[in-house]
Amino acid sequence: MDIRKIRLDEGGKAHSSEARDEYEKDYARLVQSPAFRRLQGKSQVFGAGTGDYYRTRLTHSLEVSQIARELARRLHRTHPFLQKPEHPGLMMEPEVVECAALAHDLGHPPFGHKGEEVLHRLLSRRHGMPYEGNAQNFRILMFLEKRAGSDSGLDLTAAVLLAINKYPFCLNEPGVTKGVYEMEWEGGIRMLRELWGMPEGRATLEAQLMDLCDDIAYSTHDIEDGIRAGKILMSPGFFEDDRLAALIVQEIEHDPSGPNRAWDGIDRERMTAMVKRALSEYYEQWTTVYRETGREPSRTRREMKARWVGLFASRVGILDDGQGWKRVTFVRDGAEDMDLLRTMEILKKLAWVTLIKDFRVQRLQKRSEIMLTRLWESFSDRETGKLLLPPDWVESYERQKGSWPWERLAADYIAGMTDAYAEKVYTELFASRSGSIYERD
Repeated sequence: MDIRKIRLDEGGKAHSSEARDEYEKDYARLVQSPAFRRLQGKSQVFGAGTGDYYRTRLTHSLEVSQIARELARRLHRTHPFLQKPEHPGLMMEPEVVECAALAHDLGHPPFGHKGEEVLHRLLSRRHGMPYEGNAQNFRILMFLEKRAGSDSGLDLTAAVLLAINKYPFCLNEPGVTKGVYEMEWEGGIRMLRELWGMPEGRATLEAQLMDLCDDIAYSTHDIEDGIRAGKILMSPGFFEDDRLAALIVQEIEHDPSGPNRAWDGIDRERMTAMVKRALSEYYEQWTTVYRETGREPSRTRREMKARWVGLFASRVGILDDGQGWKRVTFVRDGAEDMDLLRTMEILKKLAWVTLIKDFRVQRLQKRSEIMLTRLWESFSDRETGKLLLPPDWVESYERQKGSWPWERLAADYIAGMTDAYAEKVYTELFASRSGSIYERD
């Protein structure tokens, strides 16, 4: 038995070709799922529908999967221990990493990170339950999504499920802010990790690579979108502004994801100097590429993105973590490249403080907060919600109500919405509109 290819619902009947590899089945189940299609209508940075240029969660996931697949192939060729695996969590199969990258953002609700923040606040303050995008991934993949022959999730292989599990913790554990809801943790993830003999708190190499490729995409593609939108101004005055450096330092110090080991032992003064140097070097590179491309901004944007993705990708390697496991990270001269890790983090924060913190974006986020809160208030009351939610959702709750409360169902329904559909339902409930009630959703 190949424990990487087992499925939690082996008894489920499915009509599929036996000629296909198990990971090919996973890929098909993912890309043909409604949850994957809905990513086209969910915000990455700019609201979905803002323009035909900017990335959505769907295009972001596709780009992450492309980077991850190519890097997995290279790492498999260049690291001999991967060709003679001694542990199921220390393998690097491109098909697995690709599937994980395609699925890594399924749990994000409408309106980007603001949607996640709002749903978590509503659930935790009023009902003592968390909402977390990574945990919602597993709720979708293991329960909410449906496929032929099964009423409970997509039934992906163990390798793909654990490659998505970049935070291998149960959210019920004290101090854990990112992980897996208890229902899915106890319903299979913990068992798979025990079957594999995974060290506590450690992610598989495939999950680590997917996570790093996600960061590479964020730190390059979001900046490209920001420059195109005019939020990141390619001028000396913008990059030399002390306020910009101070904002980036503040975001690094107060990152909600927790302390970043790349900054261990770095005080604020030294961190500020590093941020200013990275910003200066980025702008100097822009001016050079701008001249090389005939002073065409669109070509310069694409070339800058390609060069940074190429630089990050060329440094990805695998090292011993000093605790009996291995780490996927940037490597230079046989050691972890902390300078490049810090540079990537600075570029991520540059995109964050100039895009998300822009007052116009904040106004849109406030609007989305109001919409999601009022939708929640409409659906979270069980008796009212049963009249407003689609019948199949209510029927699913009645079958499973011993396992999860109504409030989780309301959050599931809202989280599955695209930006446009959330606005549509909000308009139906709270604004006058024309049209027929028989229009199909």
